[in-house]
Amino acid sequence: MTLSFWRYAHLALALFSSIFLLLASVTGIILAVDAVQEKTLPYKAANFDKITLGETLPILKKEYSEITELSVDHNQFVTLHAIDADGNDINAYIDPKTGKTLGKPEKKSEFIQWVTGFHRSLFLHETGRFFVGVISFCLLLISISGFVLVLKRQRGIRNFFSKIIKEYFAQYYHVLFGRLALIPIFIIALTGTYLSLERFNFFMGEEKPKPVKTELSAEAKKTSVFKTILLSDVKKIEFPFTDDPEEYYIIELKHREIEVNQVDGTLISEKLSPKTIQFAALSLDLHTGRINGIWAVILAIACINILFFIYSGFAITLKRRSSRIKNKFKANESKYILLVGSENGSSFRFANAILKQLIGHGKKAFIAELNSFSVYPKAEHIIVFSSTHGLGDAPSNGTKFKALLQKQNQEQKIKFSVVGFGSKSYPDFCQFAIEIDQFLETQSWAERLLDLQTVNDKSAIEFVEWIKLWSSKAEIPLATTPSLYNHVPKGLQKLMVLDKTPISDTEHTFILTLRANSRTKFTSGDLLAIYPANDSRERLYSIGNHSGNVQLVVKLHPNGLGSGFLNNLEIGDTIKARIINNKAFHFPNKAPKVAFISNGTGIAPFLGMIEQNSAKKEIHLYSGFRMETPTLQAYKKFAGIMIQKEHLENFHVALSREAEHIYVMDLIKRDTAFFIDLLKQGGVIMICGSLAMQKDVETILDELCLANGTKSLIEYKENGQLLTDCY
Repeated sequence: MTLSFWRYAHLALALFSSIFLLLASVTGIILAVDAVQEKTLPYKAANFDKITLGETLPILKKEYSEITELSVDHNQFVTLHAIDADGNDINAYIDPKTGKTLGKPEKKSEFIQWVTGFHRSLFLHETGRFFVGVISFCLLLISISGFVLVLKRQRGIRNFFSKIIKEYFAQYYHVLFGRLALIPIFIIALTGTYLSLERFNFFMGEEKPKPVKTELSAEAKKTSVFKTILLSDVKKIEFPFTDDPEEYYIIELKHREIEVNQVDGTLISEKLSPKTIQFAALSLDLHTGRINGIWAVILAIACINILFFIYSGFAITLKRRSSRIKNKFKANESKYILLVGSENGSSFRFANAILKQLIGHGKKAFIAELNSFSVYPKAEHIIVFSSTHGLGDAPSNGTKFKALLQKQNQEQKIKFSVVGFGSKSYPDFCQFAIEIDQFLETQSWAERLLDLQTVNDKSAIEFVEWIKLWSSKAEIPLATTPSLYNHVPKGLQKLMVLDKTPISDTEHTFILTLRANSRTKFTSGDLLAIYPANDSRERLYSIGNHSGNVQLVVKLHPNGLGSGFLNNLEIGDTIKARIINNKAFHFPNKAPKVAFISNGTGIAPFLGMIEQNSAKKEIHLYSGFRMETPTLQAYKKFAGIMIQKEHLENFHVALSREAEHIYVMDLIKRDTAFFIDLLKQGGVIMICGSLAMQKDVETILDELCLANGTKSLIEYKENGQLLTDCY
């Protein structure tokens, strides 16, 4: 089955049931909270799971002159119906160890009764129960189709919990929470469906099944059950009316009903409960969370997730619809054909911008999905804009393109150009666009206009580079201003520049301090994402937490868009940015000692971590610089203050351009014993700076580990003892 089938099935089911799922989720949350609240009532005896009937029955018979019935509810509260020595009727929770009353059973509040009735039947009686069952079944299908979509997105069950490509908020968290909440939501849906079917006797025909009587073994007829049956396995006990040996206890257990001789406790008869009744009881327990407080909390969270899925699912749909195709001209009359492959609509944004300009220049142009490829009798140019889905796969609207390309042979020569969109963070960068480009080249009718062009992280600047090349070849002047193609994420927060301190004029390095919203939570090691000149590509900077403010060390690069943007800021200016939680590079508080290794501006997060080291953990800082500069002198001054405060153990500096030509790797070799001992003791090494430095440091550390007979560096990394944030 195609990805489109599962996606449209998932959407159709969600559209059909969304309002009712919203109501069911809200009431489900209330009922789950009520189930948790019940667990807090003080009516359960200590060590309840170890109490036998042999312990409690004699105590009760001694305490009460006449006992009618004893019942144990799902909370394991014991309720007794009896008459005490003074002739008073008793209907109360009791302590089965002492027989003392603990409280009186109370009816649910009118509000909870109302919510329960609405949740079960929408106040429509049997019709409502049937409809709720249908909605439960829809939720079951939604969870199954959602599971299949995640499998296809992540390329199989083995990658089910691997990294998710974050395109925008609704898409990312829809997949993330969907993976986490899949099992509880599936159980809610399955049990809700089963309970509805059981309500209408789907599994049992016209008559309800009766308990099945079984033959008792000779051993069972001689053994007293009072010593073996636990009170926690009991649902209800009907006591004998008199002391006549012919009068029996009737004990309803979870899976059977037995008659027991009141004198010696031997079995008289046994009837097994039907499987359907057992399944119904299990379904009710799982659906309501009434037997376990933790499970009730999980159900409440799952219901909250359902509410989020309703929002995020429709947000995803609306985003896709916003990129839907709108054509002024027909395919068979157009000279310019724009074919788009996009999983979430971002490639359409670029293609539509080109379409509008072509039409504005008086050209007949037509845009379509890759899967709509056909014969274009008047086409002179075909431009393909395609993203890559998952790990090198075609997006859902491009899965049929290759097959169609082989079937639909064009009658005239057509020039083609392919633009691939992707992220270099992944190994299969623009893989599907590469395959399309190669495939088009094999077609007899296709003539290459340009070599394949790629765009990383939806960069408007890189897209403009393709526009310049294509415009020159096609002799059609298209706009080359990047801001026209930008798309800055929504929800950015404002940060104000508090301080900007130059620390090296020769190296053009400065410290920038920003004030974030008071509600913003961040720590040293997190990332600041900025969008200079409204460019859609993020620029990321490692940050430190300096007295509650965001602090980063920036080196101004020639023509550097990000560093140039930050360098032009003045105190009091505000920028729009977002702080990204970089949990994988937070300070390891549980480590016995930590070694920081950095070069250049990679020292920034370490400065914040050292300043925040109020627990006075043992920290060793190793940093590499080119030469002695004011920047380094400022760092040494800071380190001296931190050493006095016992926030830092020592600061080791390597200068690569001074007379001795020492690199960070030389310092690590010099202190081999320290690093080996640190790793053996469970310490952590953190590296921040350039990727080249990271590679060299890891090579040296791996060699030292092998030479000293310890674990390999890979094993230490897998154990969380080597953390990196390099660029």
